[in-house]
This record gives sequence, structure tokens and C-alpha cells, in this order.
Amino acid sequence: MAGVLLPMRRFHPMDRDTDLLLPLSVQDWLSKGHLARYVVEVVEGLDLGVLVQAYDGTGSTPYHPAMLFWRC
Repeated sequence: MAGVLLPMRRFHPMDRDTDLLLPLSVQDWLSKGHLARYVVEVVEGLDLGVLVQAYDGTGSTPYHPAMLFWRC
């Protein structure tokens, strides 16, 4: 049935004129003194070498151990 248009009720409507709904960077959302910036700074200062070396390399691609701390 080439050339037959099917009803589009199963799909979300497209609007190519809408700008992005989210900022390109999370940094754009956070003020200079936001607590999240401090948490990132503290986690970056931790020695996570033991956790990195303990990973045996099996399974799917892991997240860096630092992700375990700032996601809490």
C-alpha cells in the first residue's frame, strides 16, 4: 500500500519550532554557591583508587566510583 498515509494518533505530535526545554548543561541550573557544587568538590578530592582497582572488569561498562557518592 505505497502512498497510503496512516493515522498518526499513536505518536506524539512533532513541533520542530520549540526550543530546547532543558539547558545544555546542569551547571546552568546551579547558582555559584549551590550545595551540589560543594558535594562535587568534596567527592573529587576523595582518594577512590582502592575502589577503582577493586573493579575486576567483568560485566557491562561500569560507572566511575565517584558517581556512587554524588548520587546519594
